[in-house]
Amino acid sequence: METCRPRDSSSTASGKEVYMEEEEEEEEEEEVMYEEELCDEEEVASAVQDIGCLNEAEKPLVGAEVCPYLRDSDGKPTADSKNGLKSDGGAAAAAAAAAAGGVGPKTTMFTWFVVLALLGVWSSVAVVYFDVVDYDSVIGKLMAYDRDGDGDFDMEDAKVLLGLKDPVTFEVGGRPAEEHDRAPPADTQDPDRDRPADTQDPGQVRPDDTQDPDRDRPADTQDPAVRPQPPLVEDFVPDDPREDSGHPYEDEVETIDTTGVLVEEVMAEETMVESGKYVTSSKVSQETESRSDQKVKEKTKKSKPKLLNKLDKTIKVEIDAAEKLRKKGKVEEALKSFEALVQRFPQSPRARYGKAQAEDDVAEKQRSNDLLQRAINSYREASELPSATPDLIRVTLKRRAERQQFLGRNRGALLTLERLVEVFPEDLGLKNDLGVAHLLIGDNKGAKRVYEEVLAVAPGDGFAMVHYGFILKSENQIAESIPYLKGGLESGAPGTDDGRFYFHLGDALQRVGDDSAYHWYELGHQRGHFASVWQRSLYNVDGLQAQPWWTPQETGYTDLVKALERGWKAIREEVLAVLDLKTGLFMPEEENLRERGEWGQYTLWQQGRKAGDACRSVPKTCSLLERFPEATNCKRGQIKFSVMQPGTHVWPHTGPTNCRLRMHLGLVVPEEGCRIRCTNQTRAWEEGKVLIFDDSFEHEVWQEAASYRLILIVDVWHPALSAHQRQTLSPI
Repeated sequence: METCRPRDSSSTASGKEVYMEEEEEEEEEEEVMYEEELCDEEEVASAVQDIGCLNEAEKPLVGAEVCPYLRDSDGKPTADSKNGLKSDGGAAAAAAAAAAGGVGPKTTMFTWFVVLALLGVWSSVAVVYFDVVDYDSVIGKLMAYDRDGDGDFDMEDAKVLLGLKDPVTFEVGGRPAEEHDRAPPADTQDPDRDRPADTQDPGQVRPDDTQDPDRDRPADTQDPAVRPQPPLVEDFVPDDPREDSGHPYEDEVETIDTTGVLVEEVMAEETMVESGKYVTSSKVSQETESRSDQKVKEKTKKSKPKLLNKLDKTIKVEIDAAEKLRKKGKVEEALKSFEALVQRFPQSPRARYGKAQAEDDVAEKQRSNDLLQRAINSYREASELPSATPDLIRVTLKRRAERQQFLGRNRGALLTLERLVEVFPEDLGLKNDLGVAHLLIGDNKGAKRVYEEVLAVAPGDGFAMVHYGFILKSENQIAESIPYLKGGLESGAPGTDDGRFYFHLGDALQRVGDDSAYHWYELGHQRGHFASVWQRSLYNVDGLQAQPWWTPQETGYTDLVKALERGWKAIREEVLAVLDLKTGLFMPEEENLRERGEWGQYTLWQQGRKAGDACRSVPKTCSLLERFPEATNCKRGQIKFSVMQPGTHVWPHTGPTNCRLRMHLGLVVPEEGCRIRCTNQTRAWEEGKVLIFDDSFEHEVWQEAASYRLILIVDVWHPALSAHQRQTLSPI
């Protein structure tokens, strides 16, 4: 390999001139565009030729290979710096720097910039890793600017500080002034604990929890407002809606088929009444309703529930991410996320509440009562954590009570609501809910006591008024109930727009001879609670043919009618034997439908099932009826004997559902004095003949004969109902 030898001074000077000329040309043309190379191959070859350095192959060197061989003007090698350039200001170094596009100084500045950036990054990592900054204190300082009560400093707080939004006033402790909740006591144990065995949480399934509170009570003797209501069209069906073992009418275990999906619009629920749409007899009440609705909206806008405690705020990002999954419908993923949070932060109330909500959603999606029971337990666990905020305790226990009621765990729901009222004694809404819970287990006295407490504090509370009026009416205090029912409905308060209250107010007015009853029935019809002024049943299937009187041919049940009319004498002989024995099989009517007189009933089938061993006394009658499933399988009807003594008058009333038709077979009928009115048509019974009518229409009975009247009542499915509907409709 050849070595590089310096040329003479003239050659060196010539090389300098070449470089100087190149520099001047480059400056004039402003073409210094080099990035990673010192020069292209042609320029390198020219520079090397002028300097006198050639390699062994007589090829020019490129890039960094040129720089080590540059010499100064004296023919001595230059002292290279670390970046390959001469440290002093020689001409060769300047030429090389110019050829390199000035990479030396620029590279040095960029290097320092990178070093400083890396130092900043690693400093930030160190601050976080070694917990140099107390973020809790920083958050605490920012919370001083919290103006909307949500526990953090955000855009809403900035708007308040800038005067773009009205601030929310706070009491001591940072809570909105309009809230009157007090902190829960230290003892947050499950309200179901330390209770007698018969009052423990019915979520714990026991053999006697499946008893039916209305097993042997005739359906027609159950008041529409207190008898167990058919469930709404839910995503899954309660497996055991009869856990209240303390109900007075409960005496044996039974299971009712509730599989399938309901097709009717069933029980009326408490709903928010839209301002301006509710029609009342008082303009003042409408104006009051409008103002109260506006106040409620303003209060709701200002008071944002505070669900996060100090621990929850430190994991708010993770909670929000899991909650976002839940709201997007990814409930299984949300449940896994919340379970992981609970595993990592077992003392986080918000994480546990989110887990309960996700379990609730998954239970609904999978139609699983087991999962729903898990959610109910998780709601309790969240509320029992000592650091849970009052707002979280409220929403958690309230939701728990709702889900317990859905599963039929009404006693457990009652205990949960009692716990809520203990924690928030000034919350009248919770007390109103507690009153409903008492009604659901048949405890009218307990409900009456609760509503009296509410009305003592707030005499104009519409929700308490209608329920208190209903209780008074059930106690046969007819006149006393009217002002409460009317005042509650006129208030337009949430939860009062319910067909049952229109029903009972109209009924009470009828019983005192007030013709304004039909005004309220008309309002109930306009509100969508009744099919018409005459047809006022509350549990209906839409689209069924509606007419008060039917012929056998119209029903399609001509075979049943013929069998009853052919065998009426045998049927009469059997029932007269029972009636003469006076064994107590005929029970007094208990629905409070009589103005006066005596009315007894002997039930054979109820809700599609035989009533105990009632058929043992009338085997021929039962044998005949068993051939007709449209009657014996009618879960919304009954088959029973009815005896009415002279001097009896039955108030105008309606049945609970439009899903059935009612047949009356005359067995013992006096020649005169007995009649029945349905709507505006009145008819009389005949021995051995069947009358058919739809008892969801208003009907009334008079027995003014000299002797008793005896008939057989047979309820049958409405002929327009499909087989699937008959199978899946809930019993009444």
